[in-house]
Amino acid sequence: MSSIGKHSFLLESKPRIIASCAYVGEKEGKGPLGKEFDCVVKDDTLGLGSWEQAESRMFESAVRSSLQRIKRTPEDLSMLIGGDLLNQIISAGFAARELKAPFIGLYSACSTISESLMLGGMLINGGFASLTACCASSHYSSVERQYRYPLEMGVQPFPTSQRTVTGAGCMLLGRPELFENDIELMYRHIAVSGGTVGTVADYGITDANNMGAAMAPAAAKTITEHFRDTCTNAGAFDRIITGDLGRFGTQLLYELLAEKGMDIQSVHEDCGKLIFGEEQGAVCGGSGCGCSAVVMSSHFLPMIECGELKRVLFLATGALLSPVSSMQGESIPSIAHAVVIEHV
Repeated sequence: MSSIGKHSFLLESKPRIIASCAYVGEKEGKGPLGKEFDCVVKDDTLGLGSWEQAESRMFESAVRSSLQRIKRTPEDLSMLIGGDLLNQIISAGFAARELKAPFIGLYSACSTISESLMLGGMLINGGFASLTACCASSHYSSVERQYRYPLEMGVQPFPTSQRTVTGAGCMLLGRPELFENDIELMYRHIAVSGGTVGTVADYGITDANNMGAAMAPAAAKTITEHFRDTCTNAGAFDRIITGDLGRFGTQLLYELLAEKGMDIQSVHEDCGKLIFGEEQGAVCGGSGCGCSAVVMSSHFLPMIECGELKRVLFLATGALLSPVSSMQGESIPSIAHAVVIEHV
C-alpha cells in the first residue's frame, strides 16, 4: 500500500470484490430497486422477539448468503468487518457471535460500509487477510426508538427527514491470486484500488431530523481531498456515489462543491435518493448503515462487473451523533470515507 498526499492511498494488489448479498425490508422491496435485492423480508421481526434481534439476523444472513454464493462458509473467513447504528453495535456483535469469524466491529454511523471496504482492502493488500466479509445493517424500527421517538407515538416526519432503511448488505473481498481460477465466484471483474480516509466535518447542525445537511459537508470535504491528493476531478469517474444524503443533502453537496469550483452533478448518484420512490413517503429519501450497503451490493456492483461502469468513487456518509449528545444540544459531526472501485 502506498500513501498519496495527506489523506489518500493506493492498493497495489487491487483486492477483488467476489460476492455480495442484500437483505431488505418490505418497504424497500417496493421501491425503485426492489427487484434487484436478493431477499425482501415480509415480516420485519423475522418471527423473533424484537426488531434488534431481527436486524442482527439480517446481518448474519447477508454474510452467510454471500459466502454460500461462492461455496464458502464462515470458517473460511479471515476477517469479518462491520457495524450498525445501535448502541455498542449490538446487531453486528451478536451476528459475529453466531458466525464465529475473527471480528472487527466498526462504528462510523452510515459511513460504516465504505470504512469496512477501505479497511478490508488494506488488510488484504498488506497480506493480513485472504477472504474478508464487509457488512453493515440498520433497521427502521430499532433506530427510530433509539434516536427519535417510539413508533407508537406516530410522530410525523419533518420536511428534511429521511427514513432509516431496513436492510443489511455484505460484500466479500478476496486476494486476487487466491481466487482467479475459482469457477464459483459471483464477480470476477471488480477491484478496490484505493481511497481516501475521511476527516470529521461539523457545520454546527443540531437538528437530528436533518441528516442530509449534517453529512453533506463531510462528503464535500472527502471529495475535495480525494481530488487534491490524486490530482483528478469528476471526469476520472463514471459515477461518484454518496451514501445517504437524500434530496436535501445532495443539493447542499452541489452548492458546497460549487463554492470550490467543482461540479459533480453529471456523474453523481446518491443511495438515499435511489432506494425509495417519491410516492413512498420517505420525504428526502433513505438513510442508515444499511442504505448504501444494500444499494451498492445489489445495484452498482453488477453494473461494475459487466463493465457498464468502469470506475466509481464510493463514499458512504455518517453522522456521528448519539441520543445523549443530541439531548445535550451538541452539534452533529459527520464523516465520509471513500473507496475507488474499478472494473478490471
